[in-house]
Amino acid sequence: MAKNHYGEVTNRILAQLEAGASPWIKDWKSIGRGNIPKNAVTKRPYSGGNVIFLWAHGYATQRWLTFKQTLDVGGVVRKGEHGVKVYFVSKVEKTTDTDEVRHVPFLKEYTVFNVAQCHGLPKDCLTGEVTALNLDERNADAQNFITVTGADFREGQGEPYYAAGRDFISMPTFEAFKDADCFYATSFHELGHWSGHKSRLDRDLTNRFGNRAYAAEELVAELASAFLCAEFGINKEVRHASYIAHWIELLQTDDRAFFTAASQAQKAADYLRGLALTESLVDTVV
Repeated sequence: MAKNHYGEVTNRILAQLEAGASPWIKDWKSIGRGNIPKNAVTKRPYSGGNVIFLWAHGYATQRWLTFKQTLDVGGVVRKGEHGVKVYFVSKVEKTTDTDEVRHVPFLKEYTVFNVAQCHGLPKDCLTGEVTALNLDERNADAQNFITVTGADFREGQGEPYYAAGRDFISMPTFEAFKDADCFYATSFHELGHWSGHKSRLDRDLTNRFGNRAYAAEELVAELASAFLCAEFGINKEVRHASYIAHWIELLQTDDRAFFTAASQAQKAADYLRGLALTESLVDTVV
């Protein structure tokens, strides 16, 4: 019988949510910026759900490699260390009864180890982190990122929300939040919703409240916020308990929901980064 990777991972996330913890909430200030997990050898960043699975183990340096890669660069995994499973979508060709060739996606499983679990690794595998920012000031990089997305971002409008019909983001004033991290975590969450507008990534933003579609979209926005917070060295704000309750219900009924949400969140974060990059290139040309 084929192993159900989706169910296995969903159960892992569910266990943490039911215990009252969101595995993507991290104390980024304690370890600085640059916290998107990357392969220590190829420098390729992990994406989607793999980011969450690797974060959940709490290593200060988010650099990972397989057992074979460790040996290939002259290092060894310390005796007794246990790796972390990550997953990649691959495709297999299948021929139907009508001779139609279809490419069916499936998950491939790999085991990786953090650089802290190894010794003898070359220096370029042990990339350091950047100094954390001051909590009491606006984060200039994050502030500029919000601006260059081009979103209609209305600070001082009251409660934080994204108005899909009128395509704008409402936010309380910066001073209304207990600290800068809460402001930017919430801002990125709403930008996550904003990315789903029909003129952008075209996610279903209708009937958002009180059902599974709402829970799924909130999970997408929350994970997109977590991805962006890690890049800017921002502490991720813990979401309200009612959100977590919706997520638990969603994951209990659909073991692929987390993978889908993580994939869409990665697309949202990449889309927002792309807007920022395009704007910076325009500034350079000008």
